Amino acid sequence: MSEQTSSTIVIEATPSVVMGEIAALESYPEWAGSVRSVEVLSRDDEGRPSRATFVLDAGVVKDTYTLQYTWRGDESVSWTLVEAQMLTAMDGSYRLTDQGEAGTVVEYVLTLDLKMPMIGLLRRKAEKVVTDTALRELKRRVEGA
Repeated sequence: MSEQTSSTIVIEATPSVVMGEIAALESYPEWAGSVRSVEVLSRDDEGRPSRATFVLDAGVVKDTYTLQYTWRGDESVSWTLVEAQMLTAMDGSYRLTDQGEAGTVVEYVLTLDLKMPMIGLLRRKAEKVVTDTALRELKRRVEGA
């Protein structure tokens, strides 16, 4: 399995507001640039998505994949790849830390691997681009900037 890549950002909102936006998977195509569509296949007892299928168009990488989610309140969410066409791994998490008046620190951890061979350095760079872009887009969505 690949090494993990992580990035962090501070979002000027409470953890519950940030996690609410993360949990609203169906709205990702409105603000996550490479996500074309999302279909929630099942939900947990609290109504949060437990399994969802995504259509991704990230330039070179185009794929349809399904993720399984595990939610822990407004503190964290993790996911693991169930099935995909191009991806062999897409496991990750968001971890939220309340900073009071300063907002919420959001850490995004990701392990990504493709069926096509990729040098480790390039894979880590791709993971870093994915995590940094996702956090910037999430921040823009939550803060309305």
